[in-house]
Amino acid sequence: MIALVNSAARQREIVEVFIRHGWDFMRQLLTLGKSDEPTLPAPEVLCNILTDLGPVYVKLGQLLSTRPDLLPPAYIQALSSLQANVPPLSWSDLEPVLRRELGQTPEEVFEGFDQQAIAAGSIAQIHRATLKNGQQVAIKIQRPGIEPIVLQDISLFKQIAGLLSATDFGKRYNVADLADEFSTSLRNELDFTQEANYTERLRQTLASSRWFDPSQVVVPKVYRELSSRRILALEWIEGVPILKADLANSRTEADLATRHRFTSLAFRVFLQQYLVDGFFHADPHPGNLFYLEDGRLGILDCGMMGTLNPRMQSIMVELVLAIVDFDPDRCAQLTLQLAEPMDISQPINVAQLQADYDRLLRRYHSLSLASVNLSEAFSQIIEAARNNNLRWPSNIGLLTKSLANLEGAGREFDPTINIMDEVRPLMIDLFRQQLMGNDLAQTALRTALEFKQLSLESPRQVGFLLNRLTSETLKLNLSLQDFNALRKTLDDGANRRSFSTVVGALIIGAAIISAGQQTPQVQLVSNILFAVASLLGLWLIITILRSD
Repeated sequence: MIALVNSAARQREIVEVFIRHGWDFMRQLLTLGKSDEPTLPAPEVLCNILTDLGPVYVKLGQLLSTRPDLLPPAYIQALSSLQANVPPLSWSDLEPVLRRELGQTPEEVFEGFDQQAIAAGSIAQIHRATLKNGQQVAIKIQRPGIEPIVLQDISLFKQIAGLLSATDFGKRYNVADLADEFSTSLRNELDFTQEANYTERLRQTLASSRWFDPSQVVVPKVYRELSSRRILALEWIEGVPILKADLANSRTEADLATRHRFTSLAFRVFLQQYLVDGFFHADPHPGNLFYLEDGRLGILDCGMMGTLNPRMQSIMVELVLAIVDFDPDRCAQLTLQLAEPMDISQPINVAQLQADYDRLLRRYHSLSLASVNLSEAFSQIIEAARNNNLRWPSNIGLLTKSLANLEGAGREFDPTINIMDEVRPLMIDLFRQQLMGNDLAQTALRTALEFKQLSLESPRQVGFLLNRLTSETLKLNLSLQDFNALRKTLDDGANRRSFSTVVGALIIGAAIISAGQQTPQVQLVSNILFAVASLLGLWLIITILRSD
């Protein structure tokens, strides 16, 4: 058993929480080092456990809510609502942090500083301030003393993950990798320079587009001279969350048109992030999408971002097209290109995966494209893959969560909007970009170089193949899907043939014996052989009939 040595008091507190909520699997694992019940508690119970364990574990729950590749939808929905209930700290507690990070007093840097927090979280809280030049800024200040608490809980969680990794539960949920991902995510949250970099990168990628007017999108400017690991200074965005805007509940024709135009803009902004830039805001819930006073879209809180490499982007574009075309076979092929087995000892049943996708897409077949919920379809495809022993990369789960938040917020703000209507006009542009790239000359040059390399290597490879053929040393390594099922069928057939042979031999042997000199002993042996042959023959007939 791995000892939890960082804090005996914290260890006892964790065990008490598990006992209080009746999660015996974890209680036994932490106290005895082993357990025989590899199960998750009910979604509501899991949320209560994480809440009682404190803000760090609430962050863990929020991270898990981005992993539909690991957890069923009921857990994802429950964990998505987790929020750390942390009251704001007083100004007297925060001022020393601000003074130390700035190297000056707040009065020397700011014309005014609102000492009342406008938002508070488990890691930091936000205040409004005015610079000497009159510019309004939002100042994010890390809570004093939070870093050692977070690092202690990270260490404890990684030790718990070490215990879990040896169990079936830990292997199925890939707990060791999850612990590393959680550790990296929380360490990044403790360093505000990471969020500053993310904010500036998103601001840069959205500065140009063929699909929307970049002047209508605002990502806050970062004031680097006022920012550090524990302080983040951002441009103040004057606006309200989209669901609190005055026109959100208006039914006038002009406001309905404005709502539709604004929501269409938001969808196109995020579609560019997902499918073109490969760098996307992972948490576009209604509180992070602002309706500004002049009608522009504001995007806040770039602490959680996702990335997709060009290969993933290409596959995701094809997957969207496969969903639109209701093509389950193509969905299965694309899934196998990205996903990997949860348990490498279990074969992947491709036919079953295709059947599950076919059954899933049939639900949408009779619907118009305007009625298709793309994020829901993505979630169900990920769930079908998980049910077939396949795990998607974590950034695909993050993309699905981001898409679900975006589509949910957009439809609540404007029920007439549909993401499929926004995707269709962009598809031709997306495929053109993937075929030719952004620079046609560069793409042509790269293709020419690849053909040149192929022409130089081909004669050598053909000569090598001919040499192996003539020397009879060529070996082929074949990997056949579902070969185990075929082998089992052949084994069953061979076993039945063997049983048939044995039954026939018993009958013939009994007949030969009974045809000879009859004595009570010989008669008994003959009857026994006939009885055994009859039972085996009857059993064989029953098994054949039951197996069709």
